[in-house]
Amino acid sequence: MASFIDRRLNSKNKSMVNRQRFVRRYKNQIKDSLASNIGQRSITDHVSNESVSIPTKDTKEPSFSLGDGGVKDRVLPGNDQFNPGDKIPRPPQGGGQGSGSGGGSSDSGQGEDDFLFSISADEYLSLLFDDLELPNLKANQYEKLLEYKTVRSGFSKEGVPANIDIVRSMKDAMARRMAMTSSKRAELKACQQQLDEWVAQGMLDDNPQIVALKAQIDDLKERISRAPFIDTFDLQYRNYAKQAKPSSKAVMFCLMDVSGSMLQPTKEMAKRFYILMYLFLSRHYQEIDVVYIIHHTQAKEVDEHEFFYSKETGGTIVSSALKLMLDIVEQRYQSDQWNIYAVQASDGDNWQEDIERCNKVLSERLLPIVRYFSYIEINSDIPKALWHSYTALQNKHNNFAMQQIKSVDDIYPVFRKLFKKQEGVMARRALL
Repeated sequence: MASFIDRRLNSKNKSMVNRQRFVRRYKNQIKDSLASNIGQRSITDHVSNESVSIPTKDTKEPSFSLGDGGVKDRVLPGNDQFNPGDKIPRPPQGGGQGSGSGGGSSDSGQGEDDFLFSISADEYLSLLFDDLELPNLKANQYEKLLEYKTVRSGFSKEGVPANIDIVRSMKDAMARRMAMTSSKRAELKACQQQLDEWVAQGMLDDNPQIVALKAQIDDLKERISRAPFIDTFDLQYRNYAKQAKPSSKAVMFCLMDVSGSMLQPTKEMAKRFYILMYLFLSRHYQEIDVVYIIHHTQAKEVDEHEFFYSKETGGTIVSSALKLMLDIVEQRYQSDQWNIYAVQASDGDNWQEDIERCNKVLSERLLPIVRYFSYIEINSDIPKALWHSYTALQNKHNNFAMQQIKSVDDIYPVFRKLFKKQEGVMARRALL
């Protein structure tokens, strides 16, 4: 088998242009692949590259060819399994041409029928969220941290030698010399012309007029040469100033029910949504804190691993998580310094006696201080008690939204519904 190595120089970014054209052409397939692989990342991982797999059939382009032509009679065997347009399933592993060393089967899910390439972290985020927007993105009272950036602020007559601008200093020195000696140079030019005329007329060097004129020329040259080549007030120093750089910070609260009814597949679906939310926020904020809160009948703050893999039993009291979030905000994340976002994931179960407490904490304490609160109910059945109790909040608060996720395929479409660009602030309320 022949191997080809491309040693052409990448002049004028030709490869980059081709890459951008390829990404634009297969944008939908790439986004589908990214959305399906989102669960393989850690929540706070937004800098690593991503490998994208596209089926080869999606990269094929139409082509023209000559037909057989004429009229032909053929006898074809019939079948009792397929209709026109049906896809014939691939032979099972170990049979047919797909097995053995010459086939393209793979136990990792990638074979000869897939086209695999990598995209950078910036391309990854741009493709996922290119037409989405962050609601209620208002500038809070930016905390003035000890972060400054040095910017140019013109020139100064004073400074350290390392900051001397030589070109500008020489220009100023030349301009000063020309201004100081312009009249003397004009007089010198006139005297030189007069001397040339007298010499052309045949006047001798010992002629008193020529002797006096030469003395005047020498005096003018001496006076012109006395102008210093560069003086201290010609020096120009590059001036720099420190400009305060406000830092915009956000905190993302992840709230999840871990009672006995929340199975591990349900938690995995919630994890995918949390990852999308974190990646989306990372496009707008430089610093993002993530707070993990789990709850059953009681709530507690945990790390990421315990958040997704803790095993708890018992009932569900959602208000315990909301109250803990409120306590953490008051202690560590004051709303005048942080942009607060929250995502709550649950299967919809809650004690009937706790529903009123949840609505009260949300409507009176949390929603007035958060930028956006998203509730996702993960179950394949009809919405449950928590969904119905939150419906009233959605109608009253434009920074509260909720969606139901029934399967893994719903995660990315639901996320896009929550953060799709809307015309008008009130349009976001009608998400259902």
